Amino acid sequence: MQQLIRNIAHLGIGLLLGLCISLSSQEHASSQSDAHLRSDHKNNPLSEHTCDDISHNINHNINHNISDEFGYPLLQDVLETVETYYVKTVTREELVQAAIQGIFEHLDPYSSFLKHQDLLDLQDTNRGEYFGYGFEVASDKDHLSIIAPFANSPAQRAGIQAGDRIIKLNHTAISEKNLNDILTEIKQHSLRKQSIMLTLTQLNSGTEYQVTLAPSQINIQSVTSKLIDNHIGYIRLSSFQENTTAEMIRTLAQWQTRSLTGVILDLRNNPGGLFDQAIEVADLFLAKGKIVSTSGRFFDANADYFASPQTMLTNVPMLVLINKGSASAAEVLAAALQENERATLLGETSFGKGTVQNLIPILNDGNAIKLTIAQYNTPKGDNIHEIGIEPDIKFSNPTRPSPDTKAIIDATQTTSQAAQDPLVSTAISWIRHHDK
Repeated sequence: MQQLIRNIAHLGIGLLLGLCISLSSQEHASSQSDAHLRSDHKNNPLSEHTCDDISHNINHNINHNISDEFGYPLLQDVLETVETYYVKTVTREELVQAAIQGIFEHLDPYSSFLKHQDLLDLQDTNRGEYFGYGFEVASDKDHLSIIAPFANSPAQRAGIQAGDRIIKLNHTAISEKNLNDILTEIKQHSLRKQSIMLTLTQLNSGTEYQVTLAPSQINIQSVTSKLIDNHIGYIRLSSFQENTTAEMIRTLAQWQTRSLTGVILDLRNNPGGLFDQAIEVADLFLAKGKIVSTSGRFFDANADYFASPQTMLTNVPMLVLINKGSASAAEVLAAALQENERATLLGETSFGKGTVQNLIPILNDGNAIKLTIAQYNTPKGDNIHEIGIEPDIKFSNPTRPSPDTKAIIDATQTTSQAAQDPLVSTAISWIRHHDK
């Protein structure tokens, strides 16, 4: 009887809504057209902080003109029906979480719902503090690809390389159906300080290998530097954090009075980070020209960023090292220096992440949404998403480096030890040749 009454009530409400919609449709269509015409000419200020993985206030513009067939009442009715009649007990919380998960599975791999702890972890990473296994991944349908291992992390010490694919977690094969569960399990193991066993395939050969990783505290130093033979500056930029530009300025200021014959900027295995920091670092080396542009659906996502006249090490030849692990903000910097003819790029084709994410806080329990809100374009207008940046001089290591191989930044200043890294050795030779 209660169900019958409910059905009759729904029918009555439906007839009433249908009558209201019919009477007001012509007036509503006219007002909608006028509103759209006005919005096209609205002059909103450009955002100053459109960035990758950084908090930004965005006005939520909810479209109330959702079709009657697929609207919020339908979603509410589905939730209530499943909650009431499904053979097993399913809580409202479980259903809402499943609905949210379904939304983000429909979007790109870089958009996600962040619970409060996930948000805190991301903010810690932006400050250079991280607890975990030391790798960043991109999810795509039925696999996880390593964007880059963090420097001095368990992942790097185990020999994991950019581009390798994770195919199993603790003997569980990864598929499209369990991809999100796998990501959740990795996070939970990290929070519980538990080890994980990964089965991966190497990027080029497809060879399978296994590693066991224990989580640890990782302090990411964004900028490290040293002089090679007292006249070549080497800068390792591992990620773009809140203090990256300030650290870069301190490094360059120490070399301002030196007669450098060249600068090597190493962006290999740099997974990106804060978009605005990449722009500010590029501005340190460029006296003019466009750095990057962004384009998206809402007004503030569309912007052009140009260099200011103030520069550092203006006339010093510059080489930028990139590889498959150079992604996102690292690609913004590399493309800006390459296309403005400030630097020569040496290495491998970069990762190819040409989108911009913002953190949009939501009111419920300190959660947030990390959402792709724009694509970025290089100074020449190219979008390199899923394509990558082609280096001016291609150089690929024929073999995978040993996990024990140290970067040049850990070596002494002698040329013989610099040669332990073939790409750095090539860069040094290039600088010496062009100094003649």
